[in-house]
Amino acid sequence: MPTSDAGAPGPAPPDRSTTAPVLASYAAGSLGTGAFGTLPGLVLAYYLTDSIGVAAALASVLVLVPKLIDVLAYPLIGALSDRASHRTGFRTGLMLFGALALPLLFIATFSAPVDWSTGAAGLWVMGFFLAASLAYSCFQVPYLALPAELTDDSARRVTLLAWRVAVLAAAILVSGGGGPALRDAAGGGARGYVVMAIGVAALMLLGMLWSTFIAGRRTIMRADAPARDLAFAYRDGIDALRVTRPFRLLVSVFCLQAVATAVMLAGGQYVATYVLGDEAALTGLFLALVGPALVVMPLWTRLAHARGKVRALATSTGLFTVAALLLIPAGIAPGAWVHVPVALAGVAYAGMQALPMSMLPDATDLDRALGGRRRSGAMSGLWTASETGSMALGPVLVLALLAVGGFRSGGVDEQPGSAVWAVVLAFSLVPALLAGASLLMIRALGDSYPRWTERA
Repeated sequence: MPTSDAGAPGPAPPDRSTTAPVLASYAAGSLGTGAFGTLPGLVLAYYLTDSIGVAAALASVLVLVPKLIDVLAYPLIGALSDRASHRTGFRTGLMLFGALALPLLFIATFSAPVDWSTGAAGLWVMGFFLAASLAYSCFQVPYLALPAELTDDSARRVTLLAWRVAVLAAAILVSGGGGPALRDAAGGGARGYVVMAIGVAALMLLGMLWSTFIAGRRTIMRADAPARDLAFAYRDGIDALRVTRPFRLLVSVFCLQAVATAVMLAGGQYVATYVLGDEAALTGLFLALVGPALVVMPLWTRLAHARGKVRALATSTGLFTVAALLLIPAGIAPGAWVHVPVALAGVAYAGMQALPMSMLPDATDLDRALGGRRRSGAMSGLWTASETGSMALGPVLVLALLAVGGFRSGGVDEQPGSAVWAVVLAFSLVPALLAGASLLMIRALGDSYPRWTERA
């Protein structure tokens, strides 16, 4: 129920969450979150190993350390967002800061000085990637809290999140496919990465500002009064994880699936270069993975309405698992055929993104019923921390497999057979195992919260 500044119940404004301006503006935020959530996972490890020349084992550390720090910061940002929402009714202050800072820091991440030593250039990348990730969280955490405050209708949240994931897929498609293409068109190397970063940063800025000034100002409710002590507020998300079992299960499922997709994304450039034999083949792989989401998103929405969110999520996860397993033969007979199972994985990916996100606002409602107050920001902060940590594990797992397989850094033309197989398995078997593990947990979601099994 909406609250006034004093915490007393007040009349609920009209629910305009599914009007075109709100749907479009909320979805637009994914132009920024999708680009930043995808492109570093796709090319940052490759940038470190093949452009700067950092050894694979060290590159995994440089990628992981910023994300570990971010994981600790996100719940605090969520608590600060809840405080702002209670005080002003909006979460736009942090969103605006993130929208302005992230594009600049993103450009800096891919602008390591070419005349520096390998170690110094690697530290440059790590430092600016950390700062960019913190700026990203200032936008992403309150952004994820908005659906619970734009509408209290579960069916409308499916529509709201479906629009968001459709734009997310478009952003991933443009940044993940267009970014490397822009890099190559600019001649590759250090200059190519800077040009790529500038182009993608402009897309980020546009989407995040649009979402901040429209959707961010349309909330129909405020967060209930946050804890007076900020240290306690920091623990709100963890407490919600403890108290609300459906939230705990949902986070676990989403984390496993995030690692699965992150591993596949991080392995894509290596598959293109060392399995398919063409660095530019990454664009085709990426189009195959993300392109179907633009077409099939309405189908996942209809399935969720007709069969319930849990069954729809189980269907998408099962399809992803099978598609990933079909990629294993690429180690024996690489060829253009790999685009077919990659496209099947892309169909599944759309559902694996939209459906858990549409469940998150439902979990915040349940947590409020159990705990007596809404803490959407704290819970979205923990969600973002979990997602970020999981996505960070993708490149780390790929780099670890490459190190075990004897991968040679520095852009060499030939790799040992063990390294090529490490690339193939990182792109196929590892994502399949992770998605399969999440599939075993999905049934428990419906048992913990029957509402997610209902038809909308």
